[in-house]
Amino acid sequence: MVRIQKHIPNALSALRILCSLLLLMVQPLSAMFFGIYIVCGISDVLDGYTARRTNSASPLGANVDSIADAVFTAALLAVFLPLLSLPLWIICWIAAVTLVRLGSLLVGYIKYRALSFLHTYANKATGLMLFSFPFLYSLFGLTATLIVICGLASCSAVEELIINLKSKELLRDQGSMFMK
Repeated sequence: MVRIQKHIPNALSALRILCSLLLLMVQPLSAMFFGIYIVCGISDVLDGYTARRTNSASPLGANVDSIADAVFTAALLAVFLPLLSLPLWIICWIAAVTLVRLGSLLVGYIKYRALSFLHTYANKATGLMLFSFPFLYSLFGLTATLIVICGLASCSAVEELIINLKSKELLRDQGSMFMK
């Protein structure tokens, strides 16, 4: 039983990858879409919780979780960008955040020879805001929602880059650049 428990967090992350890909195949904003979308969110919360609870956290699991997060984000961009009439400045902002994140990954790979996705508080908050996008959009409108999400994503991307540039070792679970 213990052996099975150790694989549950990675299975939950793999489920998020699969469900993220399914989001690309269903009608956006349909009941099926939101059902799959909520499964993605629940799997994101449960994978880390289960890993800590079963004492099965590992560098591989952290990478699988981060890859699942990236696939989910990419799927959301692929679904929502064609549906929304985004102003050019928002598209440029999203592209800039993406470039900073890719730069951070490149720096991390060069320094540590590993994927350097970090689990900072700002990255977690950005993930929560991205997950909340459809709900926030319906409450506050497109521009206000995207300004908040892009602002937070910018801060978390720059923080991750700074941590990767300054750290002598890969610190995946550093809460913030202001913490040691």
